[in-house]
Amino acid sequence: QVQLVESGGGLVQAGGSLRLSCAASGRSSSSIGMGWFRQAPGKERDFVATISWSGGFTLYADSVKGRFTISRDNARNTVYLQMNSLRPEDTAIYFCAAGAPTRVAGTYDNWGQGTQVTVSS
Repeated sequence: QVQLVESGGGLVQAGGSLRLSCAASGRSSSSIGMGWFRQAPGKERDFVATISWSGGFTLYADSVKGRFTISRDNARNTVYLQMNSLRPEDTAIYFCAAGAPTRVAGTYDNWGQGTQVTVSS
C-alpha cells in the first residue's frame, strides 16, 4: 500500500503558475509510476500527466501539453506537477495516483485525497 498526500493547490489568476507536490510513503513508493488526474465539478476524472519510476517516460493530456511538466524526486519520494499559463478551464481538484504510468485511471492502485486548483479569469 502506498499513501499519497497532495499539496500546493490554491487560487491563481489566469496566466499564472502553481506547482503541485505529491508526497508518497509506504511500500516501494519510489519504484512505481505516478500520475496526476483532475476532476472538475460535474465532470469525470480526467488524465493530466504521468511519469515512470525512472522519470524516463512521461505522457501528457493534449490539453496541458506544453504548459504542464511532471517530474519526480525519488530521493524525496515526491512527484511534482509544474503548471504554467493556467487557464480557467484548468480549475479542478487534482489527484495524485500511484500505479502503472498510463492514461487510464484504472491502472492506478492508490490515490491521494486531492488538492483544489482554482484559476480565475
